[in-house]
Amino acid sequence: MSELTLTVMRLGFLAVLWLFVIVAVQVIRSDLFGTRVTQRGSRRDASRPQQAARQATPPPQRQQAPPSGGSGGRQRRGAPTKLVVSEGTLTGTTVALQGQTITLGRAHDSTIVLDDDYASSRHARIYPDRDGQWIVEDLGSTNGTYLDRSRLTTPTPVPLGAPIRIGKTVIELRK
Repeated sequence: MSELTLTVMRLGFLAVLWLFVIVAVQVIRSDLFGTRVTQRGSRRDASRPQQAARQATPPPQRQQAPPSGGSGGRQRRGAPTKLVVSEGTLTGTTVALQGQTITLGRAHDSTIVLDDDYASSRHARIYPDRDGQWIVEDLGSTNGTYLDRSRLTTPTPVPLGAPIRIGKTVIELRK
């Protein structure tokens, strides 16, 4: 084997070894410090920088047509108007229900980004059906989604005030 081939092989092995070390350091760093939460809103409250970084604001979406059923643009009487996080790191976070699908998980593009070790990146979604009722669906998460202490296996209607548990986070639909 020529000296040039041996030198190129050594440099290639060294490059692969350094690539492995860099990836290992990035994985350890993300495990120690968690995922980076990006601010989606254009305004940032300077008096509460940590709270603002965790604030879940739904992305702007187009207005959808009212659900069929002759409601004429009005919501059903007694229908929920907001989604409230009642337990967990995001306690107090409120998302207005405006007919859009709400995604929950660790992914940065989720409507509510959960910084929870027991949440999957795409954990669950909550969406309205044609009758104006809200449905919760587990998206194949590892640790499951619970509605009133029962694990979800199929898309299930959510009663007003029923707790939806994802890891340490509890979410409720409220008026």
